Amino acid sequence: MPSSLRLLLISTPVGPLGSGLGGGVELTLINVVQGLRARGHQVTVLAPEGSQLGTVPIVQIPGQLQPTAHTQGRNTPITIPDNSVLGNMWRYAQRQQDQFDVIVNFAYDWLPFYLTEFFCTPVAHFVTMGSLSDAMDGAIDQVAQDYPNRLGAYTRTQAETFGVADAFAILSSAIDLDLYDFCASPGNALAWLGRISPEKGLEDALEAAAMAQAPLKILGKLEDADYWHRLCDRFPGAADCYLGFLPTHELQQVLRQCRALVMTPRWVEAFGNVAIEALACGVPVIAYARGGPAEIVQSGKTGWLVPPDDVQGLVDAIAAIDRLDRRACRLQAETDYSLEALAIRFEQWFYTILSTR
Repeated sequence: MPSSLRLLLISTPVGPLGSGLGGGVELTLINVVQGLRARGHQVTVLAPEGSQLGTVPIVQIPGQLQPTAHTQGRNTPITIPDNSVLGNMWRYAQRQQDQFDVIVNFAYDWLPFYLTEFFCTPVAHFVTMGSLSDAMDGAIDQVAQDYPNRLGAYTRTQAETFGVADAFAILSSAIDLDLYDFCASPGNALAWLGRISPEKGLEDALEAAAMAQAPLKILGKLEDADYWHRLCDRFPGAADCYLGFLPTHELQQVLRQCRALVMTPRWVEAFGNVAIEALACGVPVIAYARGGPAEIVQSGKTGWLVPPDDVQGLVDAIAAIDRLDRRACRLQAETDYSLEALAIRFEQWFYTILSTR
């Protein structure tokens, strides 16, 4: 088994890296690349044209972007646009596969799962969302049956949504801790961080902040403009709370000064990278006990878990936030979510795949 692997990582086709359109997948991909390169592996990244990944070289692939999975219905037919970037990336991968030991798919799309059997180089799939469509469930189930060990997920909760949880390697996530500064003495504001889209439940955070009479800072990609306009009509001060989609350095300068991060997902969040970004700054996390955040937050120690959709529960947790030790939050991030820890988990997954081909 080679100690240094040649890896091809294929990004999400919904938007260029750095655009924010890929949500947490972008941050995960960046951190996996950094961690694996630090451990001596050769990493090549395929991504849509216009992508940026710091100093990491990218093979940029042109083509039309893919629709986002979370905006489709469970029974929406599989669609691939003409001259799709998804198809173009996988055509490149097929032609270059002999140059790599493992190909790693980060796209939550049907096509890569279907193509698994047509590759000689093993294709590993890091599944980045919970169950959203019947077609994807079928494709994932087929890979689970035919290619054991080829599936990875953030959390057990996420994997269980597909009904084949035991087929998944649970890999969690990570951040570059050096990019996040600890703050022991915050201001009065709360933070909400994520894509502004209905499944993220921003209205619950706005309502809870108003009930608690606490200022709220909203950060993230404005994905659904109609939804945002409805929120602004309902909460007239929302527009003044929105600080935009900020790069990591600026984001953590705002986040670390907040008393808590409020997470209000209406769906089964696969992980919730924003939670570990907050913890790295020493910021406790108040989250609905749904999906990934329920596996991250140590309730009563590094935050509070609240029954899903319970706005009054959020208000009660806000009132109790000052009981928590912010240093415990930073310690959890350092212990569980370092780049090296993430890279080791992925590395072990790849070695398992290669040893059971």
